[in-house]
Amino acid sequence: MKYAVRYYTKTGNTKRLAEAVAKELGVEALPVSEPVTEPVDLLFLGNSYYAFNIDPEVKTFVASLERGKVKRIVNFGSAAMLNSTYKKVKAAGVKAGEMMPCVSPLGYPAQKKSLKESMMRKGVGADNRISVNKLFFMDEWGKALITNDEMSDVLEMVRWAPSAVNKQPWRILFKDNVWHFYEKKDRGYESDVTGDLQRIDLGIALCHFTMGVEEKGKSAEVTVSDPGIEVPSDVFYVASVKISD
Repeated sequence: MKYAVRYYTKTGNTKRLAEAVAKELGVEALPVSEPVTEPVDLLFLGNSYYAFNIDPEVKTFVASLERGKVKRIVNFGSAAMLNSTYKKVKAAGVKAGEMMPCVSPLGYPAQKKSLKESMMRKGVGADNRISVNKLFFMDEWGKALITNDEMSDVLEMVRWAPSAVNKQPWRILFKDNVWHFYEKKDRGYESDVTGDLQRIDLGIALCHFTMGVEEKGKSAEVTVSDPGIEVPSDVFYVASVKISD
């Protein structure tokens, strides 16, 4: 898969985010003044919002993109993603039948939570996690995974990954030395407008897993090849990871 990263910034915050994204993808973060000349599967576009609007340079850049050259765009920024500004980004270049996922950082946690936040976290059980034997399996669905301490650390990183309303939709099945990732779907998280939001949660879990593996000094190769393992009707295959020294 080929990636590109472009950004527009006034204060430097979005540039730093773009550089962090680009580093993970192994590409260079460039300003929107640099056109996308090569075909890419995913374009990460970073821009902030000023006076509830996007800068003319960003509009010009999006309008200049060739549909056959850029398959999908992921928009991110360092300011609040309001509905009105999202619509402006979308209107700048997203055509009928296309979708633009958006990512907006929320900043660092406050030293003291507000009463509202504490009540919200309690309501969704934000500090709770599903037990290991319900998340990770071996050889077949439902069979508890037995692993070494090294991989236990990595799986714990996955278990504590954030997810929408703390649903933790990821499931992992280890078979024939390959880690297969699945999505256990919950109702209400997929629509024609947004797509499957829980796939974002799976991406976060997959990121935690691969980064944990790399922290152990190993390599993680991600592929998409359904192993055909029998799973429940509300569970869907997403990707597989093979670990090597």
